Amino acid sequence: MEYIDLKYKPDITDIICEFYLEPIHGSSIIDVANQVAAESSIGTWTDVKTEKSYMRGLGAKVFSIKKNYIKIAYPLDLFEPGNVPQLLSSVAGNIFGMKVVEKLRLEDIHLPRAYIRSFKGPKYGIAGIRKLLKVYKRPLVGTIIKPKLGLKTVDHAKVAYNSWIGGCDIVKDDENLSSQKFNPFEKRVIETLKMRDKAEKETGEKKIYMPNVTAETDEMIRRARFVKEQCGEYAMIDIITSGFSALQTLRKEDMVIHAHRAGHAAFTRGNHGISMLTIAKLCRLIGTDQLHIGTVFGKMSSRANEVKTIEIEIERKIVPQLEGHALEQSWFKLKPIFAVCSGGLYPGMVPHIVKILGKNVIAQFGGGCHGHPYGTIIGARAIRYAVEAVMSGTPLEKYALKHFELKSALDKWGH
Repeated sequence: MEYIDLKYKPDITDIICEFYLEPIHGSSIIDVANQVAAESSIGTWTDVKTEKSYMRGLGAKVFSIKKNYIKIAYPLDLFEPGNVPQLLSSVAGNIFGMKVVEKLRLEDIHLPRAYIRSFKGPKYGIAGIRKLLKVYKRPLVGTIIKPKLGLKTVDHAKVAYNSWIGGCDIVKDDENLSSQKFNPFEKRVIETLKMRDKAEKETGEKKIYMPNVTAETDEMIRRARFVKEQCGEYAMIDIITSGFSALQTLRKEDMVIHAHRAGHAAFTRGNHGISMLTIAKLCRLIGTDQLHIGTVFGKMSSRANEVKTIEIEIERKIVPQLEGHALEQSWFKLKPIFAVCSGGLYPGMVPHIVKILGKNVIAQFGGGCHGHPYGTIIGARAIRYAVEAVMSGTPLEKYALKHFELKSALDKWGH
């Protein structure tokens, strides 16, 4: 069966995938594209006697080939509603291991209304989080507890408290802190939320703690419910290492979900794997409320165009009905979600963050807060002053003349 049809016009109900493809030496892109479409839908490496005529309409169709980029349309009936693991097992499964493929990258996925409606989507999204925090007109400011591992519970909670009273809206665990003996989960949640309450009384501002609930699925849900019992609103989950099944299960809990993407670069970096744009769409589909997207700058490798596409740009058109946006623009009735920018940030980067990503972003500073020459409280103030400067249209250097906290941060790290 042939899976190439360059005259095919995608149906409004098709799931459409855009791939970057490099065939092995000696193979044509047309032949390999045909095999990719077969393997990811109803075909296999050879003709089989069990094939039935009624299956023909379920075959995927390669309808565009431009240099190394191909677009494949998949009939909706190939996919179980509300099942992201099955979706990825199909369009991002065996095909990456095929011998005829030198490099293959799932660049983008376009989902029709009928499929999207089978998912919950975000419960809170940008508007819900802003309402919770009562912060409506500026980027949200967060920090990650550093050192990322090793602090005892009492010191972890103290760092969180200092961050909040300095001006941070949000404090979160790092990706590899779960329930180690030096900082057990339950004790950490209790003590840190006590410090949250204390900081709220002293500052008059709403403060958020995001504990990392990542674990085996049953334990993860137990931890999430424990957080709710302690009057916490958030659950943080490492979405890649936990898996999309776990994420879909966590979505059933009445909590704001913070998605950390630890491990994503194992397959999003380079030309063989899956783009972060695709992951971002699936996270919004399932129902995360905020998601790490990269920084463009900072310590972590990020593709500038991909980061901007996730947060700002309207995605590439394939058919008009499928035009949409990964995180913030209209995607049928799914709520827009917060982009989280983190990884080597410091106060001097705030103008660049806002210029590129806008005000609907959560900017998280780890070392850029706790590494301040005068410590965490002053580091958090420096970040808030940087945000205030940008929101007022004042250059950081000028604002720093009356705010030594910001000046000392600029002196250490620059702009």
